[in-house]
Amino acid sequence: MNDTECSRAGCRASARWRVVWRNPRIHTADRRKVWLACDDHVAYLREFVATRDFPVTVEPFVAATSGAGES
Repeated sequence: MNDTECSRAGCRASARWRVVWRNPRIHTADRRKVWLACDDHVAYLREFVATRDFPVTVEPFVAATSGAGES
């Protein structure tokens, strides 16, 4: 998996969403985990976290550009 692909197992689609969550039982309030999601899996990944009563938000994912090859 490259760093801009969906985090759903077996999915190779480009990520368009960030699913940002934390497990309050083991993570401090400032610690966040991020899964990337494609349009097909954003709801699945969000619900996977939400059903465990973990705080979760979904926001657009914008891939960083490296600037390579620009002049």
